[in-house]
Amino acid sequence: MERADLELLLAIRGHGSLAGAASAADVVPSVITKRLAALEARLGLKLFQRTTRRVVPTAEGEALCERATGLLAGFHAMEAELQERHKEPVGRIRLAATFGFGRVWLGPAIADFQQRHPQLDVQLQLTEQLPDLAVEGFDGAVWLWAVRGPRASEWTGRRLARNQRVLVAAPDYLRRRGAPATVEELAAHDCLVVRENERFDVWRLQRERDRAEVRVRVGGPLSSNSGELVRDWCLAGHGIMLRSLWDIAGALATGELVRVLPGHAMTDADIHWLAPHSASTPKRIRLLVDYLAERFRSEPWKLTSAPAARPGSRPRR
Repeated sequence: MERADLELLLAIRGHGSLAGAASAADVVPSVITKRLAALEARLGLKLFQRTTRRVVPTAEGEALCERATGLLAGFHAMEAELQERHKEPVGRIRLAATFGFGRVWLGPAIADFQQRHPQLDVQLQLTEQLPDLAVEGFDGAVWLWAVRGPRASEWTGRRLARNQRVLVAAPDYLRRRGAPATVEELAAHDCLVVRENERFDVWRLQRERDRAEVRVRVGGPLSSNSGELVRDWCLAGHGIMLRSLWDIAGALATGELVRVLPGHAMTDADIHWLAPHSASTPKRIRLLVDYLAERFRSEPWKLTSAPAARPGSRPRR
């Protein structure tokens, strides 16, 4: 079968008559009648039932029309992709991202990307809750977790960069209280927690040497639903916090914060691209995702030379 045969079947089913299909194709009805008869003879199947009022597909004809719909959609997507390769991408891109990462890292990257492709209009919405991307008209989101759960089949995802959450404290706090030597000792420290979920007071840390998970219940006199506020408290010397490297890279570099228990971290904070599942992806979106993956591939927030607290150190007397 050829593409024209598939288009003929869908035209007849869509118009419900040979005359309607002929009018849409700007040919006389006899042309459509002969083409359909030739196709049915070649296949050895009756594809449509003719009545005085309407032409309806047989069971075999309906099944063939369903397959034709998918095949033609593939043809159209392939042609659109080939056409896009020969022209500068245009149009609008709507993105969602969390406030912190969106402002600090994604915002500058989006501005640079738009300058490379000046015919694009990029809209970035910062939010603390992941929107229903398809319903609210978003092309995708840059988020700090991967696609999981029963709705995973409705989404596509790609990891843009690795990231981890690490334990840090201000030097002033460590001078006063000392640095914990083990994960278990965190329970005796003032830990600054972000109330993001029901178990915000349980930190699940992974040992880097063997990937074993260690859990510890933590607490302290200060907690908040704002990660930025918890970071400010930590900088002021009020306790130990667990925070993404991308957010505290500058403070680690200047020594305002120091790694605590540097052999442990939470590894569930990778940077991901999320998008509604689609049969095809426009060129402008593919270009953006590839650009972000390359931009963040080197993990620019990762500082291997950041200072670390000495386990068990105590304030000088």
